[in-house]
Amino acid sequence: MGPNMSWIEVGPSNEEFTTLVLYSKSAMEQQNPSAVAHPSILFSTNDIDSAYEKMKEKGVVVDDLQKMPFGSMFTFKDQDGNNYLLREDK
Repeated sequence: MGPNMSWIEVGPSNEEFTTLVLYSKSAMEQQNPSAVAHPSILFSTNDIDSAYEKMKEKGVVVDDLQKMPFGSMFTFKDQDGNNYLLREDK
């Protein structure tokens, strides 16, 4: 995410797809000053374009799909208005 950004990613094994990603709040505020509302729960997929289109088709509130040098992602809301982030793992 740039020269001064890092994160911790924890998963049960190299073969498992489920991971828990921990970002420092100060790092997220540097990346995005409005990061106070940045999702603290992130999900991963290996096909972000398909996931994005399927969620839109089903009426999920999604933000724009962001294609960044380090990966692609978008935020979405659940039925209670909570924000989550879906990112692509390659």
